[in-house]
Amino acid sequence: MTERLPLFPLGSVLFPGLVLPLHVFEERYRRLVADLEAQPEDVPRRFGVVAIRDGQEVAPVRDTDEPAGAADGFGPDPVRALHTVGCVAEVASAQARPDGRYELIATGTTRFRLLSVDASGPYLVGEVEELPETEGPGAGALAAGVVQAFRRYQKRLAGARESTLAAEQELPDDPRVLSYLVAAASVLEVADRQRLLAAADTTERLAVELELLRRETAVLSRLPSLPAWELTRAAVNPN
Repeated sequence: MTERLPLFPLGSVLFPGLVLPLHVFEERYRRLVADLEAQPEDVPRRFGVVAIRDGQEVAPVRDTDEPAGAADGFGPDPVRALHTVGCVAEVASAQARPDGRYELIATGTTRFRLLSVDASGPYLVGEVEELPETEGPGAGALAAGVVQAFRRYQKRLAGARESTLAAEQELPDDPRVLSYLVAAASVLEVADRQRLLAAADTTERLAVELELLRRETAVLSRLPSLPAWELTRAAVNPN
C-alpha cells in the first residue's frame, strides 16, 4: 500500500525516534509547512525526510525574483538525486516568524521507500511505501556487543574532543530502539547513516553498527585529538 507524502530533502539522515529541529526559510518549504498547518487538527502533520544523494539542500540562487521550483538543486530527475529510503517526520511544533519563516520541531516515526517523485507543485511530493520493522535472528546477542562497542567508542570520542565523558547513559534493552539510538548518536558520514537506515532488519543494522563502531574507534585511537569542525554536529538543520 502506498501514499503520497510531501518531501523535505536534507543533507542528513533522520532515524525513527530522533528529534529534528528545522529552520525553514526557503519559499517551497515554507509552503510545505503552511499546507501542513492548514490541515484539520485531527490529521497528523507528516512529511518525508530523504537524504540527498547528489544535489543541493538549498536551491541555487536565480537571476530573477521567481521562487525556486520544486526540483531546483536536484537535477532533471529528482529520484536519482535522492536516497530511496527515508523517514516520516511528524510535526511536534511549528512556530511562524513575522518574515514567513518557521522554526519547526519534528520527530522521526517510520521508514519508507521512495517509489516516485512528483515535481509539478511548489514542493516535491513522493509516492512512498512504508517499510516494515522486523527484528531478525540473533538481534539480542548482537545488541549486547553493540552496547560494549558503543561504550568504547564514546570514550575514544570524548578523548578526541579533549572533553570529559558525561555519566554513562542507560541504553534501551529493545534491540530495535537501541539500533536507532546508536545510529543517531554516532558521528558518521551520510553514506554510513543511510546504510543503517536502509538495513533490512534490526539484526542487519546492529551488525553494521558493530562494524562501523569498531572502525571509528580504531581511527580515533590513532588520533589524540581532532579538529573541532570534524566533530561538530549542528543542532538545527537549515533547509
